[in-house]
Amino acid sequence: MTLVAREPKAPFSLTPTLMPLGRRERGYDIPLAVTALALALIGAVLVWAATRDAQLAAGANPQSFLYRHLINIVIAAALMLAAARLDARLLRLFGPIVYLASLAGLLLVLVAGTTINGAHAWIRLSASVELQPSEFMKLGLIVGMGVLFTRRSGDRDEAAPPTTLDVILGIGLIAVPFGLIMVQPDLGSAMVLACAAFGVLVAANVSPRWTIGLLLVGIAAAVIAVKVGVLADYQLARFASFTDPQHDPQGAAYNVTQAHIAIANGGLFGTGLFNGPQTNGGFVPEQQTDFVFSVAGEEFGLLGGGLIVALFAFLCWRGLRIAREADQVGRLLAVGIVCWFAFQSFQNIGMNLGLTPVTGVPLPFVSYGGSSMFAQGLAIGLLQAVHRRSSA
Repeated sequence: MTLVAREPKAPFSLTPTLMPLGRRERGYDIPLAVTALALALIGAVLVWAATRDAQLAAGANPQSFLYRHLINIVIAAALMLAAARLDARLLRLFGPIVYLASLAGLLLVLVAGTTINGAHAWIRLSASVELQPSEFMKLGLIVGMGVLFTRRSGDRDEAAPPTTLDVILGIGLIAVPFGLIMVQPDLGSAMVLACAAFGVLVAANVSPRWTIGLLLVGIAAAVIAVKVGVLADYQLARFASFTDPQHDPQGAAYNVTQAHIAIANGGLFGTGLFNGPQTNGGFVPEQQTDFVFSVAGEEFGLLGGGLIVALFAFLCWRGLRIAREADQVGRLLAVGIVCWFAFQSFQNIGMNLGLTPVTGVPLPFVSYGGSSMFAQGLAIGLLQAVHRRSSA
Protein backbone atom coordinates (compact mmCIF):
# COMPACT_ATOMS: atom_id res chain seq x y z
CA MET A 1 0.00 0.00 0.00
CA THR A 2 1.35 3.41 -0.97
CA LEU A 3 1.01 6.25 1.49
CA VAL A 4 0.38 9.68 0.00
CA ALA A 5 1.25 12.67 2.09
CA ARG A 6 -1.55 15.25 2.38
CA GLU A 7 -0.78 18.92 2.32
CA PRO A 8 -1.64 20.71 5.53
CA LYS A 9 -4.85 22.72 5.39
CA ALA A 10 -4.14 26.38 4.75
CA PRO A 11 -5.32 28.85 7.34
CA PHE A 12 -8.60 30.51 6.54
CA SER A 13 -8.49 33.58 4.32
CA LEU A 14 -11.18 35.42 2.44
CA THR A 15 -8.80 36.18 -0.40
CA PRO A 16 -8.92 32.90 -2.34
CA THR A 17 -12.68 32.62 -1.99
CA LEU A 18 -13.41 35.96 -3.63
CA MET A 19 -10.53 36.01 -6.10
CA PRO A 20 -9.12 32.63 -7.10
CA LEU A 21 -5.42 32.63 -8.02
CA GLY A 22 -4.80 33.13 -11.71
CA ARG A 23 -8.35 34.16 -12.58
CA ARG A 24 -9.02 37.59 -13.99
CA GLU A 25 -11.61 39.83 -12.40
CA ARG A 26 -14.96 40.18 -14.09
CA GLY A 27 -16.32 43.50 -15.23
CA TYR A 28 -19.17 45.30 -13.55
CA ASP A 29 -22.72 43.99 -13.61
CA ILE A 30 -23.98 46.75 -15.91
CA PRO A 31 -27.69 45.75 -15.83
CA LEU A 32 -27.65 45.97 -12.02
CA ALA A 33 -26.08 49.44 -12.03
CA VAL A 34 -28.35 50.71 -14.83
CA THR A 35 -31.46 49.46 -13.02
CA ALA A 36 -30.49 51.18 -9.77
CA LEU A 37 -29.71 54.38 -11.69
CA ALA A 38 -33.04 54.20 -13.54
CA LEU A 39 -34.93 53.92 -10.25
CA ALA A 40 -32.97 56.87 -8.82
CA LEU A 41 -33.66 59.06 -11.86
CA ILE A 42 -37.34 58.14 -11.81
CA GLY A 43 -37.26 59.11 -8.16
CA ALA A 44 -35.74 62.50 -9.08
CA VAL A 45 -38.69 63.24 -11.38
CA LEU A 46 -41.24 62.07 -8.78
CA VAL A 47 -39.59 64.08 -5.99
CA TRP A 48 -39.59 67.14 -8.26
CA ALA A 49 -43.30 66.68 -9.00
CA ALA A 50 -44.12 66.19 -5.30
CA THR A 51 -42.29 69.32 -4.10
CA ARG A 52 -42.47 71.77 -7.02
CA ASP A 53 -45.75 73.52 -6.21
CA ALA A 54 -45.13 73.65 -2.46
CA GLN A 55 -41.75 75.30 -3.07
CA LEU A 56 -43.33 77.82 -5.41
CA ALA A 57 -46.01 78.65 -2.86
CA ALA A 58 -43.31 79.18 -0.22
CA GLY A 59 -41.34 81.48 -2.52
CA ALA A 60 -38.45 79.01 -2.76
CA ASN A 61 -36.70 77.47 -5.75
CA PRO A 62 -39.12 74.88 -7.21
CA GLN A 63 -36.17 72.76 -8.36
CA SER A 64 -34.37 72.68 -4.99
CA PHE A 65 -35.43 69.14 -4.04
CA LEU A 66 -34.66 67.95 -7.57
CA TYR A 67 -31.13 69.35 -7.40
CA ARG A 68 -30.49 67.86 -3.96
CA HIS A 69 -31.79 64.48 -5.07
CA LEU A 70 -29.49 64.56 -8.10
CA ILE A 71 -26.54 65.49 -5.87
CA ASN A 72 -27.41 62.54 -3.63
CA ILE A 73 -27.38 60.28 -6.69
CA VAL A 74 -23.92 61.49 -7.70
CA ILE A 75 -22.55 60.91 -4.19
CA ALA A 76 -24.17 57.46 -4.05
CA ALA A 77 -22.63 56.58 -7.43
CA ALA A 78 -19.19 57.56 -6.14
CA LEU A 79 -19.73 55.41 -3.04
CA MET A 80 -20.82 52.52 -5.26
CA LEU A 81 -17.65 52.75 -7.34
CA ALA A 82 -15.51 52.88 -4.20
CA ALA A 83 -17.25 49.86 -2.64
CA ALA A 84 -17.01 47.92 -5.91
CA ARG A 85 -13.21 48.14 -5.71
CA LEU A 86 -13.01 46.43 -2.32
CA ASP A 87 -10.88 43.32 -2.34
CA ALA A 88 -11.29 40.46 0.11
CA ARG A 89 -8.88 41.81 2.72
CA LEU A 90 -10.56 45.23 2.73
CA LEU A 91 -13.97 43.58 2.89
CA ARG A 92 -12.92 41.74 6.03
CA LEU A 93 -12.13 45.13 7.59
CA PHE A 94 -15.06 46.94 5.99
CA GLY A 95 -17.70 44.82 7.73
CA PRO A 96 -16.69 45.52 11.34
CA ILE A 97 -15.93 49.18 10.57
CA VAL A 98 -19.37 49.86 9.05
CA TYR A 99 -21.10 47.89 11.80
CA LEU A 100 -19.28 49.66 14.65
CA ALA A 101 -19.57 53.10 13.02
CA SER A 102 -23.32 52.61 12.54
CA LEU A 103 -23.63 51.38 16.12
CA ALA A 104 -21.80 54.48 17.33
CA GLY A 105 -24.22 56.58 15.31
CA LEU A 106 -27.21 54.87 16.92
CA LEU A 107 -25.73 55.55 20.37
CA LEU A 108 -25.07 59.17 19.43
CA VAL A 109 -28.71 59.55 18.40
CA LEU A 110 -29.74 58.75 21.98
CA VAL A 111 -27.79 61.69 23.40
CA ALA A 112 -27.64 64.22 20.57
CA GLY A 113 -30.32 63.14 18.12
CA THR A 114 -33.17 65.06 16.55
CA THR A 115 -36.80 63.98 16.48
CA ILE A 116 -38.51 64.10 13.08
CA ASN A 117 -42.04 62.77 12.50
CA GLY A 118 -42.12 61.16 15.94
CA ALA A 119 -38.86 59.20 15.64
CA HIS A 120 -35.71 60.27 17.50
CA ALA A 121 -33.57 58.82 14.71
CA TRP A 122 -31.56 61.64 13.12
CA ILE A 123 -28.32 63.48 13.81
CA ARG A 124 -28.51 67.08 12.61
CA LEU A 125 -25.31 68.12 10.85
CA SER A 126 -26.53 71.52 9.69
CA ALA A 127 -29.74 73.49 9.27
CA SER A 128 -30.72 71.43 6.22
CA VAL A 129 -28.68 68.22 6.54
CA GLU A 130 -29.56 65.28 8.79
CA LEU A 131 -27.96 61.85 9.01
CA GLN A 132 -29.92 58.70 9.86
CA PRO A 133 -27.54 56.03 11.23
CA SER A 134 -30.15 53.26 11.04
CA GLU A 135 -29.92 53.36 7.22
CA PHE A 136 -26.23 52.50 7.36
CA MET A 137 -26.82 49.87 10.04
CA LYS A 138 -28.84 47.82 7.54
CA LEU A 139 -25.71 47.41 5.45
CA GLY A 140 -23.39 47.17 8.45
CA LEU A 141 -25.36 44.30 9.95
CA ILE A 142 -25.46 42.36 6.67
CA VAL A 143 -21.71 42.69 6.09
CA GLY A 144 -20.90 42.07 9.75
CA MET A 145 -22.92 38.85 9.85
CA GLY A 146 -21.52 37.69 6.51
CA VAL A 147 -17.93 38.13 7.65
CA LEU A 148 -18.69 36.55 11.04
CA PHE A 149 -20.21 33.36 9.63
CA THR A 150 -17.52 33.04 6.96
CA ARG A 151 -14.63 33.43 9.37
CA ARG A 152 -16.23 31.07 11.89
CA SER A 153 -16.64 28.39 9.21
CA GLY A 154 -12.97 28.57 8.16
CA ASP A 155 -12.07 25.27 9.81
CA ARG A 156 -15.20 23.45 8.68
CA ASP A 157 -16.74 22.32 5.44
CA GLU A 158 -18.45 25.30 3.81
CA ALA A 159 -21.67 23.29 3.44
CA ALA A 160 -21.77 22.54 7.18
CA PRO A 161 -24.37 24.59 9.06
CA PRO A 162 -23.23 27.19 11.62
CA THR A 163 -22.71 25.92 15.14
CA THR A 164 -24.81 26.97 18.12
CA LEU A 165 -22.10 29.44 19.15
CA ASP A 166 -22.06 30.92 15.63
CA VAL A 167 -25.80 31.52 15.73
CA ILE A 168 -25.63 33.01 19.23
CA LEU A 169 -22.92 35.43 18.11
CA GLY A 170 -25.02 36.33 15.07
CA ILE A 171 -28.08 36.96 17.23
CA GLY A 172 -25.93 39.20 19.41
CA LEU A 173 -24.96 41.25 16.35
CA ILE A 174 -28.66 41.62 15.53
CA ALA A 175 -30.00 42.29 19.01
CA VAL A 176 -27.92 45.35 19.90
CA PRO A 177 -28.79 47.60 16.92
CA PHE A 178 -32.35 46.26 16.82
CA GLY A 179 -32.88 47.32 20.43
CA LEU A 180 -31.35 50.76 19.85
CA ILE A 181 -33.57 51.35 16.80
CA MET A 182 -36.71 50.27 18.66
CA VAL A 183 -35.90 52.76 21.43
CA GLN A 184 -36.06 55.64 18.92
CA PRO A 185 -38.73 54.22 18.04
CA ASP A 186 -38.27 53.46 14.32
CA LEU A 187 -40.40 50.41 13.67
CA GLY A 188 -39.92 50.48 9.90
CA SER A 189 -36.12 50.36 10.05
CA ALA A 190 -36.27 47.66 12.73
CA MET A 191 -38.48 45.51 10.49
CA VAL A 192 -36.12 45.92 7.52
CA LEU A 193 -33.14 45.13 9.74
CA ALA A 194 -34.80 41.96 11.01
CA CYS A 195 -35.77 40.81 7.51
CA ALA A 196 -32.25 41.35 6.11
CA ALA A 197 -30.68 39.53 9.07
CA PHE A 198 -33.14 36.65 8.68
CA GLY A 199 -32.13 36.34 5.03
CA VAL A 200 -28.46 36.09 6.00
CA LEU A 201 -29.27 33.39 8.56
CA VAL A 202 -31.17 31.34 5.99
CA ALA A 203 -28.41 31.78 3.40
CA ALA A 204 -25.87 30.65 6.02
CA ASN A 205 -27.74 27.33 6.24
CA VAL A 206 -28.77 27.85 9.86
CA SER A 207 -30.79 24.96 11.25
CA PRO A 208 -34.58 25.34 10.79
CA ARG A 209 -35.09 25.04 14.54
CA TRP A 210 -33.20 28.31 14.92
CA THR A 211 -35.07 30.16 12.17
CA ILE A 212 -38.47 28.95 13.35
CA GLY A 213 -37.54 29.73 16.95
CA LEU A 214 -36.44 33.25 16.02
CA LEU A 215 -39.71 33.83 14.15
CA LEU A 216 -41.68 32.79 17.22
CA VAL A 217 -39.52 34.98 19.45
CA GLY A 218 -40.05 37.90 17.07
CA ILE A 219 -43.81 37.48 17.18
CA ALA A 220 -43.75 37.27 20.97
CA ALA A 221 -41.50 40.36 21.17
CA ALA A 222 -43.91 42.30 18.94
CA VAL A 223 -46.85 41.44 21.20
CA ILE A 224 -44.87 42.40 24.30
CA ALA A 225 -43.76 45.68 22.68
CA VAL A 226 -47.39 46.64 22.13
CA LYS A 227 -48.44 45.59 25.64
CA VAL A 228 -45.69 47.40 27.54
CA GLY A 229 -45.86 50.59 25.48
CA VAL A 230 -42.59 50.41 23.53
CA LEU A 231 -44.39 51.70 20.43
CA ALA A 232 -45.48 55.31 20.36
CA ASP A 233 -49.16 56.24 20.31
CA TYR A 234 -49.00 57.38 16.69
CA GLN A 235 -47.57 53.99 15.66
CA LEU A 236 -50.38 52.14 17.42
CA ALA A 237 -52.86 54.47 15.72
CA ARG A 238 -51.37 53.55 12.35
CA PHE A 239 -51.92 49.85 13.02
CA ALA A 240 -55.49 50.55 14.14
CA SER A 241 -56.10 52.49 10.91
CA PHE A 242 -54.63 49.64 8.87
CA THR A 243 -57.06 47.15 10.34
CA ASP A 244 -59.93 49.65 10.08
CA PRO A 245 -59.36 52.37 7.43
CA GLN A 246 -62.38 54.29 8.74
CA HIS A 247 -60.96 54.41 12.25
CA ASP A 248 -59.45 57.91 11.98
CA PRO A 249 -59.73 59.21 8.40
CA GLN A 250 -58.68 62.76 9.36
CA GLY A 251 -55.84 61.60 11.62
CA ALA A 252 -53.79 58.40 11.46
CA ALA A 253 -55.43 57.22 8.22
CA TYR A 254 -55.22 60.59 6.45
CA ASN A 255 -51.95 59.94 4.59
CA VAL A 256 -53.06 56.57 3.28
CA THR A 257 -56.51 57.87 2.30
CA GLN A 258 -55.00 60.72 0.28
CA ALA A 259 -52.48 58.37 -1.31
CA HIS A 260 -55.33 56.07 -2.37
CA ILE A 261 -57.15 59.00 -3.96
CA ALA A 262 -54.00 60.03 -5.81
CA ILE A 263 -53.37 56.54 -7.17
CA ALA A 264 -57.04 56.15 -8.14
CA ASN A 265 -56.84 59.43 -10.09
CA GLY A 266 -54.08 57.99 -12.25
CA GLY A 267 -56.01 55.15 -13.81
CA LEU A 268 -54.10 53.22 -16.44
CA PHE A 269 -51.97 55.95 -18.06
CA GLY A 270 -51.91 58.67 -15.37
CA THR A 271 -52.77 62.35 -15.45
CA GLY A 272 -49.38 63.36 -16.85
CA LEU A 273 -46.32 64.87 -15.22
CA PHE A 274 -47.17 67.91 -13.05
CA ASN A 275 -50.88 67.37 -13.71
CA GLY A 276 -51.85 65.32 -10.63
CA PRO A 277 -54.48 67.22 -8.60
CA GLN A 278 -53.62 65.46 -5.33
CA THR A 279 -49.89 65.99 -5.86
CA ASN A 280 -50.19 69.60 -7.04
CA GLY A 281 -52.52 70.42 -4.17
CA GLY A 282 -50.14 68.99 -1.57
CA PHE A 283 -52.85 66.72 -0.14
CA VAL A 284 -50.50 63.79 0.50
CA PRO A 285 -48.13 64.52 3.44
CA GLU A 286 -44.51 63.34 3.16
CA GLN A 287 -45.09 62.62 -0.51
CA GLN A 288 -41.45 63.04 -1.54
CA THR A 289 -40.34 60.41 0.98
CA ASP A 290 -42.71 57.76 2.35
CA PHE A 291 -45.48 58.28 -0.23
CA VAL A 292 -43.49 58.97 -3.38
CA PHE A 293 -45.10 55.94 -5.06
CA SER A 294 -48.44 57.77 -4.98
CA VAL A 295 -46.93 60.40 -7.32
CA ALA A 296 -46.08 57.65 -9.82
CA GLY A 297 -49.56 56.16 -9.48
CA GLU A 298 -51.30 59.49 -10.05
CA GLU A 299 -49.18 61.06 -12.77
CA PHE A 300 -47.97 57.92 -14.61
CA GLY A 301 -50.82 55.55 -13.79
CA LEU A 302 -50.79 51.80 -13.46
CA LEU A 303 -48.19 51.49 -16.21
CA GLY A 304 -45.78 53.85 -14.44
CA GLY A 305 -46.26 52.16 -11.08
CA GLY A 306 -45.91 48.76 -12.72
CA LEU A 307 -42.62 49.83 -14.31
CA ILE A 308 -41.20 50.69 -10.87
CA VAL A 309 -42.28 47.31 -9.50
CA ALA A 310 -40.73 45.57 -12.52
CA LEU A 311 -37.44 47.42 -12.04
CA PHE A 312 -37.30 46.32 -8.39
CA ALA A 313 -38.04 42.73 -9.40
CA PHE A 314 -35.21 42.86 -11.96
CA LEU A 315 -32.83 44.42 -9.43
CA CYS A 316 -33.52 41.65 -6.92
CA TRP A 317 -33.15 38.99 -9.62
CA ARG A 318 -29.72 40.33 -10.55
CA GLY A 319 -28.76 40.28 -6.87
CA LEU A 320 -29.85 36.65 -6.48
CA ARG A 321 -27.98 35.74 -9.65
CA ILE A 322 -24.84 37.24 -8.14
CA ALA A 323 -25.49 35.28 -4.93
CA ARG A 324 -25.85 32.01 -6.87
CA GLU A 325 -22.45 32.42 -8.53
CA ALA A 326 -20.58 33.67 -5.45
CA ASP A 327 -18.66 31.93 -2.70
CA GLN A 328 -19.88 31.77 0.89
CA VAL A 329 -19.24 35.34 2.02
CA GLY A 330 -20.44 36.77 -1.29
CA ARG A 331 -23.62 34.71 -1.12
CA LEU A 332 -24.42 35.93 2.40
CA LEU A 333 -23.86 39.57 1.45
CA ALA A 334 -25.90 39.35 -1.74
CA VAL A 335 -28.84 37.54 -0.15
CA GLY A 336 -28.93 39.98 2.76
CA ILE A 337 -28.93 43.00 0.43
CA VAL A 338 -31.64 41.49 -1.77
CA CYS A 339 -33.81 40.79 1.29
CA TRP A 340 -33.28 44.40 2.40
CA PHE A 341 -34.31 45.87 -0.96
CA ALA A 342 -37.16 43.43 -1.55
CA PHE A 343 -38.78 43.81 1.85
CA GLN A 344 -38.37 47.60 2.04
CA SER A 345 -39.80 48.18 -1.45
CA PHE A 346 -42.68 45.79 -0.72
CA GLN A 347 -43.38 47.55 2.58
CA ASN A 348 -43.29 51.04 1.07
CA ILE A 349 -45.41 50.25 -2.00
CA GLY A 350 -47.72 48.17 0.19
CA MET A 351 -48.42 51.04 2.58
CA ASN A 352 -49.17 53.34 -0.38
CA LEU A 353 -51.72 50.80 -1.58
CA GLY A 354 -53.08 50.00 1.89
CA LEU A 355 -51.71 46.45 1.82
CA THR A 356 -49.32 46.98 4.75
CA PRO A 357 -49.33 49.31 7.77
CA VAL A 358 -47.61 52.69 7.53
CA THR A 359 -44.15 52.33 9.09
CA GLY A 360 -42.26 55.25 7.57
CA VAL A 361 -39.72 53.45 5.39
CA PRO A 362 -38.60 55.11 2.14
CA LEU A 363 -38.79 53.50 -1.28
CA PRO A 364 -35.20 52.44 -2.10
CA PHE A 365 -33.45 54.72 -4.63
CA VAL A 366 -36.73 56.53 -5.38
CA SER A 367 -37.62 58.42 -2.19
CA TYR A 368 -35.87 61.65 -1.29
CA GLY A 369 -33.22 61.25 1.40
CA GLY A 370 -29.44 61.30 1.53
CA SER A 371 -28.78 58.67 4.20
CA SER A 372 -30.86 56.02 2.47
CA MET A 373 -29.44 56.84 -0.97
CA PHE A 374 -25.83 56.67 0.27
CA ALA A 375 -26.35 53.36 2.09
CA GLN A 376 -28.04 51.87 -0.97
CA GLY A 377 -25.21 53.08 -3.20
CA LEU A 378 -22.72 51.27 -0.96
CA ALA A 379 -24.90 48.15 -1.10
CA ILE A 380 -24.93 48.13 -4.92
CA GLY A 381 -21.16 48.61 -4.81
CA LEU A 382 -20.75 45.55 -2.60
CA LEU A 383 -22.89 43.51 -4.99
CA GLN A 384 -20.58 44.66 -7.78
CA ALA A 385 -17.52 43.68 -5.71
CA VAL A 386 -18.93 40.19 -5.17
CA HIS A 387 -19.77 39.86 -8.86
CA ARG A 388 -16.36 41.05 -10.06
CA ARG A 389 -14.52 38.50 -7.92
CA SER A 390 -16.89 35.57 -8.40
CA SER A 391 -15.21 32.34 -9.50
CA ALA A 392 -18.16 31.29 -11.63
